[in-house]
Amino acid sequence: MVQIIAGSKGKGKTKVLIEKANEVVKSAMGQVIYLDKNAKHMYELNPAIRLINVLEYPIENKDDLLGFISGLISGNHDIDTIFVDSLLTLANIPQEENIAPLLGRIASVSNKFNIKFVLCISRNAEEIPAEFRDNIIVSL
Repeated sequence: MVQIIAGSKGKGKTKVLIEKANEVVKSAMGQVIYLDKNAKHMYELNPAIRLINVLEYPIENKDDLLGFISGLISGNHDIDTIFVDSLLTLANIPQEENIAPLLGRIASVSNKFNIKFVLCISRNAEEIPAEFRDNIIVSL
C-alpha cells in the first residue's frame, strides 16, 4: 500500500508525516523506517523508528533511491512501513517531471514485499498523477 501526503512546500507535510510515523510504530508488526534528507527530526521521532539521512549516501536520481530502498528491504525482511519525507528532493526529480513511473515502481515494491509506504510529495493534489490520487491521505 502506498499513501501520499501532498502539498506545496511549507504547508506542514513533514509534521503530519512524523505524527503518522509515531502513530504507526506503536502497532507495527515489524520495523518502521523514516527516510529523510537530514537528521534534524531525530528527536521528534519515536526512538523505535529507524531514521536514515539518505543524503549521506551517493543517491543522485530516482533509480538510485529505488536501489537504496531495495537494499534496505533485502537486508531486513521485517520491515512494516517506510516513510519517505521529501520524495522529490531525495530522488532529485524536477517539479515538472511526471512522477507516475516512480510511484508505480514504489507501488510494485510495496505489493511484492507487503511493505507500506507513506510518501511526502511537494506537489498539490491536482499535480499528483490521476492514477495515484486515491492514495492521497492528506492534502495541504
